[in-house]
Amino acid sequence: MTAATPGISDRQVAMMAVGCALAVSTIYYHQPLLPQMAASFGVTPAQASLIATLTQLGYAVGLLLFVPLGDRVQPRKLASLAIAVNTLALLACAVAPTFALLAACSFGVGMTAVTAQIIIPAVSGRATPARRGRVVGSLLGGLASGLLLARMLSGLVGAHLGWRAMFVLASVVDLALLAIVIRNLPASTGLTVVRYRDLMRSLVALVREERLLRISAATGFLMFAAFSALWASLAALLARPPYGYGPATIGAFGLAGIAGIASAPRIGAAVDRIGTRNMVLVGTITVGVAFALVAAGGRSLAWVIAGMVLLDLGNRAALVASQARIFALRPESPSRLNTVYMVSYFIGGATGAALGGYAAQRDGWIGLAAVGVVLALAAVMVNAFAPDKAVVALAEGQS
Repeated sequence: MTAATPGISDRQVAMMAVGCALAVSTIYYHQPLLPQMAASFGVTPAQASLIATLTQLGYAVGLLLFVPLGDRVQPRKLASLAIAVNTLALLACAVAPTFALLAACSFGVGMTAVTAQIIIPAVSGRATPARRGRVVGSLLGGLASGLLLARMLSGLVGAHLGWRAMFVLASVVDLALLAIVIRNLPASTGLTVVRYRDLMRSLVALVREERLLRISAATGFLMFAAFSALWASLAALLARPPYGYGPATIGAFGLAGIAGIASAPRIGAAVDRIGTRNMVLVGTITVGVAFALVAAGGRSLAWVIAGMVLLDLGNRAALVASQARIFALRPESPSRLNTVYMVSYFIGGATGAALGGYAAQRDGWIGLAAVGVVLALAAVMVNAFAPDKAVVALAEGQS
């Protein structure tokens, strides 16, 4: 999947990409199933979108509380514990008797689904600056595969066995993830001896001292807000006339992510070649164009599919470039840098899910598109203040 990097083999990088895929799947299984959940508990589609919002918020909280420990605790031990608790949370969702309990358990699922964000800094920290973009691209390609797996699998299982069965199956997938992590996640040799309280305080110091981290975090917030706005409301829109699709068909729309999966390693190589700022700019503009196409979603599925493909490509380009540039800032603190970025990223996801669900219910495809375009334009403006290519390249070279 990528060239060998110091201290880690090609096989380990490939297996960790698979691990990222299985780990991130957990927070996306619910998306094609939201109309089923709404019908099961007698709530509206907009109320059902609360499941998506709480899952993303839980993920952000888990990133904040647990991922920084990757600089203090062996990543393999930390990830194994997170997977074990996540398995229990998934089973709790499967048997939840009320919508309120399902919402609470969904928060727990998100909170403990952070294994991919433990894996990424542990593996990318072993890469040289010249290859960091490629390694990050390979791991994020695994994440993209996870999104595709989650949406397609949950759509099919939900259509034939119901949404509860999907959460039972997800707990079995977690067991496979645990085996992969135990056998393949490399041990860290640069752990920090620091109290948890001081570790958390250091996050504030990183935000205060690293301007590029602040810019990257803000860009990630806006980009994933746009991405989640579409996916949190897509099932409800496609279940309406003129389409009236069920979970299996809605889940198949995840195939739009294939282009992003295939392009992830190439995006990483392009980041190494043209610079992080330029790639983020390409990504933000692409997302804006994607939502301009989504605006015509009520007329033809062709516009929806084209917009989804561009949205996935644009979001992926910005994500790979942003993570490549933050990992170059302080090599001794990869987990904490990743924590700051990903907490902002998934708070953005929760915000976008709420905005998208509201806008779609009120104004349909046009309302959803308006939310996405505004978020994309804001991301373009934020990135305009990022250091230029030469400054970033210098920082990468010094690391």
